[in-house]
Amino acid sequence: MSIFEYNGSAVVAMVGKNCFAIASDRRLGVNLQTIATDFQRIFKIHDKLYIGLSGLATDVQTLYQRLVFRHKLYQLREERDMKPQTFASLVSAVLYEKRFGPYFCMPVIAGLGEDDVPFICTMDCIGAKELAKDFVVSGTASESLYGACESMYKPNMEPEELFETISQALLSSVDRDCLSGWGGHVLLVTPTEVQERTLKSRMD
Repeated sequence: MSIFEYNGSAVVAMVGKNCFAIASDRRLGVNLQTIATDFQRIFKIHDKLYIGLSGLATDVQTLYQRLVFRHKLYQLREERDMKPQTFASLVSAVLYEKRFGPYFCMPVIAGLGEDDVPFICTMDCIGAKELAKDFVVSGTASESLYGACESMYKPNMEPEELFETISQALLSSVDRDCLSGWGGHVLLVTPTEVQERTLKSRMD
């Protein structure tokens, strides 16, 4: 079993009309044994920028703390929040400098840039970026997430429809992956507000 599958994870980000949603499952396991059912994988960088980290749970928490530290230094120096594109480059650089002993994480970055244009991207554990205009997925459930998102996604969705779409995609995908699940955690970000919701799913 790959080290990336050790704790199990499912993270997905999806773009709507001047908004985006990012969602993850809530299971923390050790191989097939479930340890916790409220594990956090989506983290706030600032009001319009979020990162989801799939992969090894210890590295998820370490990497998040390093990224918060780097973002705070940027805020002190520049006196402004980081743009999503800039933050993606920062994450990529942080991962690449540890390429010979990498963080076993695959980040999903989602944010609202200038003029509230949504930006999403994902990368591998050494920082190779993959940009997308519609959705990005990561984690042990990524194969079934790709299928569900491909069939459910449509462009320029309003926030409520986007929430419904990403929730159904996540829930139907984690049912097909035994290493992720136990509910979901969805953040819906628009230019004016952030809605945080918890999903209930099959508890097995």
